[in-house]
Formats: sequence, structure tokens, C-alpha cells
Amino acid sequence: MDIDLERFFDTVHHDKLMRIISNTIKDGNVISLIRKYLVSGVMVNGKYEDTPVGTPQGGNLSPLLSNIMLNELDKELEKRGLRFVRYADDALIFVKSEKATNRVMSTIVRFIEEKLGLIVNVEKSRISRPKELKFLGFGYYYDVNNNSYKVKPHPSSVQKFQRKLRQLTKRNWSVPLDYRILKLKQVIVGWVNYFRVANMKKVAERIDTKLRSRIRVIIWKQWKVSRKQIKSLIKLGIPEEEAKGLTYCRKGYRFIGLSKVVQRAISNKRLKQRGVPSALEHYLKVHTVI
Repeated sequence: MDIDLERFFDTVHHDKLMRIISNTIKDGNVISLIRKYLVSGVMVNGKYEDTPVGTPQGGNLSPLLSNIMLNELDKELEKRGLRFVRYADDALIFVKSEKATNRVMSTIVRFIEEKLGLIVNVEKSRISRPKELKFLGFGYYYDVNNNSYKVKPHPSSVQKFQRKLRQLTKRNWSVPLDYRILKLKQVIVGWVNYFRVANMKKVAERIDTKLRSRIRVIIWKQWKVSRKQIKSLIKLGIPEEEAKGLTYCRKGYRFIGLSKVVQRAISNKRLKQRGVPSALEHYLKVHTVI
């Protein structure tokens, strides 16, 4: 079950939240301070607006208060012996059958709306197989060898990442190659570190292949004129006739990037020496098995 809370930060009920907090905190000054924070209001387009419900988004205290509220949901799910995972207002609950799912869904929705005073988005909340879900950028697949579900980067997360890499490897972006490599390294290391618990060896291999192809095109374009392209290829070990054949073939950049001649001249080893990052290499270094 994928539980979606509608406008969570805007719908937190102050009285219910304060009652939960007061069960643990007995200091009246702290309780009063939190209440003042909740009703302090916000500025919208330069105008003050009251906040009779909800917690101010962007405030340092709001994530903590939201977790205090939703901790009541965690305790309820634990009491029922359900397996679940929650991050902020995004939660998944796992059960064994569709019949059990329908029963649990109705009772949990009732608990959230009646006990916590929150609103469940019925249209976005859904019941499905794990492989159809997306959670915090992760997807699931069934591993027949281990008879269990494993995590992977969701296809939409991979597509978003590839779009970012394409932006950083645009041919018309006039920046030094060193700066481009630095930005690529930052993006790749950050993305791989986030998904290090997932199984994505093949995904990383595909990403590296496309990235190297685009980097080769960038280097080729930097050579600019035919004479320099031929000279550079020869210097990198390509016979003169092959170098001239590729240079004068009048094919587009896509062909150049995939050309076996260019791949031999600007090999993976040379790109690595130049500092071009590898998603696969970093993934194998940081991958954490769960």
C-alpha cells in the first residue's frame, strides 16, 4: 500500500499535535513556545496570513514536528505487526494478500483521518505489487534466485539523471573540459551514493557508455578543423588513412561518438586518465548490500 497524505504540512491539526507533544514534554514554557511557532503566521506575496492549521514549510522545527505527529502512525502499524517503511509523509505498508491489503487500507485511513486529523489523498494512495511502486526514487524487482524483492533505481529516476548528464555534456556549452568533468563528477558521485543500496550494475554500465560517447564528441569538436582532427587521431595511434577517412566522412556527431576509430583513439583508459568519472566504478566501490 502506498499511502499519500494530502498537503501534509498544511493540514497538521495543532491541538492534536500539541496533545501528542504534551504526553512526553512536561515543560509548559516549551509547550507554549511550540504553540507560538505554529500560529505565528506566514508571509505570502508580501502579505501576512494566519496559520490556524499546519506547520510552516521551510522552518527548522517543521520536520521534527511532522515526525512527532507521524510517529503515532508508526506505533499503530508496529502494534498491528505490519511491515512498513516511512520517510516524512511518504509511507509504504507491505502485506501478503490483496484481501488483507483492502482491510488494512480502510482501517489505516480511518486511523489517520480520525485519530491524527490528517487527510489521505485517496486518488494518489494505491494498492499494487512492489514492482509497480516508486518510493524515494527507488523501484523494486523480483529476484527469482533469492525468492525476494530487491531495490533498484526507478526508471524515472534514471531518466532524470541522464537528462542532467546530457545538460552537462551539451556540445554548445562553452566551458573548459576540466570544469565540465568536475561538474560531472559531483553529479555522478552524489547520485551513485544515494542509490548505493540498489542493484544497478547494468544501469551504471549503460550510463558510462553514453557519457563516454558524448565526451568523445566534445573532444572531437574541440579539435575544430579537419587538419587538427587528423593530426590528433594520428598522434593517438590511428593510421593516417583511417584518420582521414573518418574526418572527411561527413557523418554527424552521433556517428563520431560511436565510431570505433574514435573509441580506439580516445579509449576508456585515456578518458579515465583525463579524469572522466565512471558511475560503475564508483558504484562498485560504495555499493552496500541489504
